Amino acid sequence: MLRTAFRLLAITTLAAALVLQPSSLAQNKPRARDVGVPFEGTPGPVNAITDVKGVEVGYVTLISGDGKLVAGKGPVRTGVTAILPQGRNFRERVFAAWHTLNGNGEMTGTTWVEESGSLGSPIMITNTHSVGVVRDAVIEWNARRSPSEGYSGDFSLPVVAETYDGFLNDINGFHVKKEHVFQALEGARSGPVAEGNVGGGTGMIAHGFKGGTGTSSRVIDAKGGGYTVGVLVQANYGARDLLQIAGVPVGREIADLLPQPGKVDDGQGSIIVVVATDAPLLPHQLKRVVKRVSLAIGDVGGRGENSSGDIFIAFSTANPEVSKSTGTAQLTMLPNERINPLFRATVDATKEAIVNAMVAAETMKGINGNTVHALPHGRLREVLKKYNRLIK
Repeated sequence: MLRTAFRLLAITTLAAALVLQPSSLAQNKPRARDVGVPFEGTPGPVNAITDVKGVEVGYVTLISGDGKLVAGKGPVRTGVTAILPQGRNFRERVFAAWHTLNGNGEMTGTTWVEESGSLGSPIMITNTHSVGVVRDAVIEWNARRSPSEGYSGDFSLPVVAETYDGFLNDINGFHVKKEHVFQALEGARSGPVAEGNVGGGTGMIAHGFKGGTGTSSRVIDAKGGGYTVGVLVQANYGARDLLQIAGVPVGREIADLLPQPGKVDDGQGSIIVVVATDAPLLPHQLKRVVKRVSLAIGDVGGRGENSSGDIFIAFSTANPEVSKSTGTAQLTMLPNERINPLFRATVDATKEAIVNAMVAAETMKGINGNTVHALPHGRLREVLKKYNRLIK
């Protein structure tokens, strides 16, 4: 059933009812490669963060109501995304590091990630005003599974990040509840991952087009170690005129279809990026890897603008003895002289994940009729062809 019939569990509230959204709806959405965008590197089997063995992703997507904003009632265009580094039953730690390009945003738990060099919680992404409820819900979810657990940084300081969806969503209505967080965590799966208007990315905007959730992966060949790098983004950033796809100035070529009415297109917004790998990297090496996300954002057209929260986290699923509490831990480390392919894979996968988010996203009308248009696939192909970059 589940892996062939469902692309990923995405739970959508329409009016007051919770409706299970079958993955077949997500599966029919084209991705960037489907419309002819060329990319560097070799993707994994499903071209998603879940190509890193053990990583699972779950969503809850909340869409209800139309028309005039009534605080607390809608319209609602939001959700929550869960990334589990080693699945729902993982109770240990993985090495991790984080980095920020511009800090007008939030990612909780990062001081402990920096201090300990490790991650012991799921990574959650939602809207700006729901960080608190999501954080508390993750702690409660863990407490229900381990009622005897006391304070620990892993248990009590979960990683929860945000981007702002208030142009389309009743963000002050606080529609993300703890039960939605539980559903996203319990619904997490490996395999193909839905993109676009899903999860925490539901109400997001990227470079003046409808943005949201995107993912991609890269496999480094046997000579480079045979490792995988996977990326998931929640894209809600960037000015239209700076948008570049495959080196083509798409934002200048498609200068219309801006959000209406009245959203200033000056790069305001944020992007959260999660990088996973199975390469045996220590925390200082993961810090080096996660910094390279900034290069990808710059290539696509982000400049880390003043009002943007560009925050990234990376983890490695290697080294199972990270959590060992007695004796000595036996660790492996990739030599720094072999790390360049991972830098390149991170940049390549991040760029494709951002474009996947825009290609999969659909035009959305939200509060007060505010409308954000999807990136038009036909016109994108025409622009790529004009610059001799269309691959099919």
